[in-house]
Amino acid sequence: MRVLGRSGVEVSPLGFGAAGIGNLYTPVDDERAHEAVRAAWRRGIRYFDTAPHYGLGLSERRLGAALREYDRAAFTVSTKVGRRLEPADGTGDDLAHGFAVPASLRRVWDFGADGVRRTLEASLERLGLDRVDVVYLHDPDDHAEQAFREAYPALERLRSEGLVGAIGAGMNQAEMLTRFVRDTDVDVVLCAGRYTLLDRSAAHELLPEAAARGVSVVIGGAFNSGLLADPGPAAPYDYGRAPRELVERARRLAAVAERHGITLRAAALAFCAAHPAVVTVLAGARSAAEVHDCADQFTTRVPPAFWHDLHTTGLLPEAVPDPTGTGVGDPHDG
Repeated sequence: MRVLGRSGVEVSPLGFGAAGIGNLYTPVDDERAHEAVRAAWRRGIRYFDTAPHYGLGLSERRLGAALREYDRAAFTVSTKVGRRLEPADGTGDDLAHGFAVPASLRRVWDFGADGVRRTLEASLERLGLDRVDVVYLHDPDDHAEQAFREAYPALERLRSEGLVGAIGAGMNQAEMLTRFVRDTDVDVVLCAGRYTLLDRSAAHELLPEAAARGVSVVIGGAFNSGLLADPGPAAPYDYGRAPRELVERARRLAAVAERHGITLRAAALAFCAAHPAVVTVLAGARSAAEVHDCADQFTTRVPPAFWHDLHTTGLLPEAVPDPTGTGVGDPHDG
């Protein structure tokens, strides 16, 4: 287990991302969702991340129900604030937001201090818990002023009151997360899709700043929504259709991985996990089979020669460190 910043909150090196059991893109029934959480537990995963946004609360309800089988002191749960759920009069589904659930609720952006507390209280009710270990500000991209002025101080108060153990922000960008690291006293930031084999923008400032200041980094989106899991012509990238040039780059990465007897999935996870600022990598899963595959890939040894080949072919710039701790070097080192 690893500790988030100076908080004392512990997480496992591989975490369970619970968007999938909130019916991300396609429906998942209750039993399949429950089995996914059970499989994660059997594989040693003790960190579970969710949010009200995921399936309009469905992810939180399912995760909470599944975790009731286990000792509360043995696992870590994170959720998020910034999108408050309210009853909706509309019919139809929520697929416009990516979730195959009825549109019985609607999301309201709310980074006000009162909204933070109300959103967390509703999450605790859905989870069936009296506390969560980590709370993130969720996607405050277009609400920066209110997030820094109101929402972040509200999280500080919750932490000082002992209602949460660690606080931070979770986003699909590195720039504002770097500001959180520099200008606040966050314990952790969750960076999705910006430190991968295809997008290393978090390596420029965010990861070095976090390492220097003792702020932990959780990496999500290691597969960039799927392209690094299965680089086919229709593969998704950052929740949309992957550009042709990125599909071709992912295929080249996959070919190198195959030559070295590993999968691209294993390499993608290993790359994210290796940076010294990174404490855990979140893997999204909607079934027990997907959990077992992620755990298998995460524990696969990636040979140093694989990273050497990426550097020498230009698929990984020489300036970018790899899990061996170096750029171009002797492929037989380590």
